[in-house]
Amino acid sequence: METDPREAIGLYELQHRIQASLAEDFAGKVWVWAEVSECKENPAGHCYLTLVDKTEKEGVMRARCSAIIWASSWRLVGPYFERQTGQPLAVGMKILVCCQVQYSELYGLSLIITDIDPSFTLGEVEAARRQTLLRLESEGMLDLNGQLPLAALPRRFAVITSATAAGWRDFRHHLLDNEYGFQFSAVLFQATMQGSEAPASIIEAMDAVAARETEFDALLILRGGGSASDLVCFDDYELVVNVAQFPLPVLTGIGHDHDHHIIDEVAHTAVKTPTALADYLIERFASADYELTSLAQRLRLALEAKASRSESQLAAQLLRIRSALSLRYTLEEKRLETLQLRLAAADPEAQLARGGALVLREGMRVSSAAAFAAGDRLSVCFGDGTVEAEVTSKTMKNN
Repeated sequence: METDPREAIGLYELQHRIQASLAEDFAGKVWVWAEVSECKENPAGHCYLTLVDKTEKEGVMRARCSAIIWASSWRLVGPYFERQTGQPLAVGMKILVCCQVQYSELYGLSLIITDIDPSFTLGEVEAARRQTLLRLESEGMLDLNGQLPLAALPRRFAVITSATAAGWRDFRHHLLDNEYGFQFSAVLFQATMQGSEAPASIIEAMDAVAARETEFDALLILRGGGSASDLVCFDDYELVVNVAQFPLPVLTGIGHDHDHHIIDEVAHTAVKTPTALADYLIERFASADYELTSLAQRLRLALEAKASRSESQLAAQLLRIRSALSLRYTLEEKRLETLQLRLAAADPEAQLARGGALVLREGMRVSSAAAFAAGDRLSVCFGDGTVEAEVTSKTMKNN
């Protein structure tokens, strides 16, 4: 088909007509939601954005447009957005902006942004977090790592963090130079701890730890404080699934006191900061040390009490033995005195000294007249001598 060049219009006129049409249709400002695919601030203080619109299921880009926030607006909008959301404007965020549609014959369509609604972005971020948590719960991942037994006194740790991070330095000093002198081992596995590369880097470090699983009691993941955008990587699904399924208990100390991430939900134990994690580990040993000290003190007191009771019982028993022996000694002493008196009374020499006599026949004492017969010879001993005699007769008493 032939076209008359006289009926054609130039590119500038076409662009000019589009500009005029847009200026008429979009004379005022309009609110537009989109996803940030590019974001950079130039030296003059202007913020340049590329906004895209993707299909909900496939995530295929179906629209794209340049946008700019002039420095005069960016100085107010940027800090306000960061205060409200806890993170600066960044790639991947879904935002709701108030803008003026602008069309240039030279540069085409662009949006001049004058305001951003932070509540829209907060809702999108929180919705994504909730979706991830629901998925983890349905897959049985939330409590998986928490079911692993943690040693009562863990002391060998694999630590994933950045070697240059202040959080690692503070944790190491706090743990290894503790006031009690408890001995710990902390082996560093370095990883990128912020940004889009962080999840893959941390997973790679976790694989290295898993290859040396028997050398450690637990895995520690540390990250000091930062902006919310710095820490958003700890909500990554692939990362938290690897934490949930890790063969060792995973302990986390990430961010500031107010930070909390999905990785904390699936970890065995989560505390607020790296130094708080060091305190947690030291406290386990301090509690055990206190219990052992208390037990030793109670045992010592019990043994001292038992020894005191045994000593008292022994002293009482010794007293009873001494009393019994003393009584027995006294009785035996009296018995001996009685025997001595009886022996003394029966001593022939004593009888003779008292004027008595001792009758002997053939050297044997005879105490009865019946033992003699006429003609028997006998000896009669007195205190002053002996008389030899012969029995001529005897007279017996009648009983």
